[in-house]
Amino acid sequence: MIDHVSIAVRDLDRATQFYEAALGVLGLAKLAVRPNTVGFGKRYPEFWLNRRPDMAPISAGSGAHVCLRARGAATVDAFFAAALAAGGSADGEPGLRPEHGEGYYAAFIGDPDGNRIEVVTFLKSQI
Repeated sequence: MIDHVSIAVRDLDRATQFYEAALGVLGLAKLAVRPNTVGFGKRYPEFWLNRRPDMAPISAGSGAHVCLRARGAATVDAFFAAALAAGGSADGEPGLRPEHGEGYYAAFIGDPDGNRIEVVTFLKSQI
């Protein structure tokens, strides 16, 4: 099992603001703040942002791909809306993705650093 995930960001303050808004919809909060890293989670930090100011700019969607689980379609939709409002870019509107399996309902956004964040739920009525 995976214990935690880290992604690189150029501007830690900007990324922290973005992820506070987007991850808050999923129930994740900022739990750890250090000079070069910020950790989000529910009980312990499981999603980390690591400051990499010299990182070359990456195009949208060519950074890390992380998929997080949501409790239902409404939460996927809310994540997508919150991420866009916080400065993310649309990389896949919320909806069913039958190519990934029955009931696979997901949305994809690009964060300000080009990382692709997916949020998924599995609709039982579709499985």
